[in-house]
Amino acid sequence: MAESFKSKRVEFQPERQKEFIEQSKVELGLTWNELSKIAKTSTRNLTDWKNEKILMSLVAVENICKRRSIYFPKNVTIKDPYWYVQKGAAAGGKATYKKYGIIGGDQDSRKERWFEWWEKEGKFKVNGISNPLPFKKPKFSKKLAEFVGIMLGDGGMTSYQAKITLHCKDDLEYSCFVEKLITKLFNLKPSKKFRNDCNALNIVMSRVELVKFLIEKVGLSIGNKVKHQVDIPDWIKNSEEFAIACVRGLIDTDGCIYDHAYMSKGKLYNYKKLQFTNMSKPLAHSVYKILNDNGLRAGLYFERDVRVENKKDVDRYFKIFKTHNTKHLNRYNK
Repeated sequence: MAESFKSKRVEFQPERQKEFIEQSKVELGLTWNELSKIAKTSTRNLTDWKNEKILMSLVAVENICKRRSIYFPKNVTIKDPYWYVQKGAAAGGKATYKKYGIIGGDQDSRKERWFEWWEKEGKFKVNGISNPLPFKKPKFSKKLAEFVGIMLGDGGMTSYQAKITLHCKDDLEYSCFVEKLITKLFNLKPSKKFRNDCNALNIVMSRVELVKFLIEKVGLSIGNKVKHQVDIPDWIKNSEEFAIACVRGLIDTDGCIYDHAYMSKGKLYNYKKLQFTNMSKPLAHSVYKILNDNGLRAGLYFERDVRVENKKDVDRYFKIFKTHNTKHLNRYNK
């Protein structure tokens, strides 16, 4: 596949182009050949991009961002076709200077005026390009504990963003609650992205410093939650009200309410059950313990399935733990 130099190019900061490509490969779980097809280029060109020998095409960056469901990278420069002609122009400028000397007036006078501007005004201007985007750092609370439960249930993090993935139809109303919760906690408005190919809705918080805060202070982690065998942070487990809020977030995202029907002596019985399934054993054990500590007779099966099967206990769950997901409430009341 021949590389076209007529398309626009994207100039990343040093090392960022390599980082963008390698992170895309890992997050998408693709081979270099598969990633090159998404980028509409050859494997060789993709390798040159990774090694930052040449600039990536705008089309390639857009295609990869679309596949990853992320925003276009910040702090980049879009180069027009034949942008490299400027290098030739610079060489011509040097030749002109060598032949004719300075063009454009007295350089000393210009430098003096620049220093005057710098001392009076320039050095006081805020440079927003290099400064990280602000957010509020909340204290430990029931709201933050519930957010942790949501993240442990249907969330995930990279070095650059935190993301919560919900069902685009069943959880649409609940997604509005999650957005408002994030805004109250961190004083930022997350982006909402719909993925029609898999009926998913992503709520995305793009803040490097937010991710660091969630790791260092809150107790969440980057990467595969099952591989890391994540658990509820101790600051939540050590507080009854925080633990209740966290379990609510977990079950609102990763739990379900379902009907159990059976016949006995010719009579049909139908009642609700609650189930929470998670492949992280420590997390499943913690949910099981918190439910039982609050008077519910929960069962733990295969170290990953937590079930509340008694009708009175299911009623007790909705009385103590409650829910912010109307999907669960509607199934419970049905």
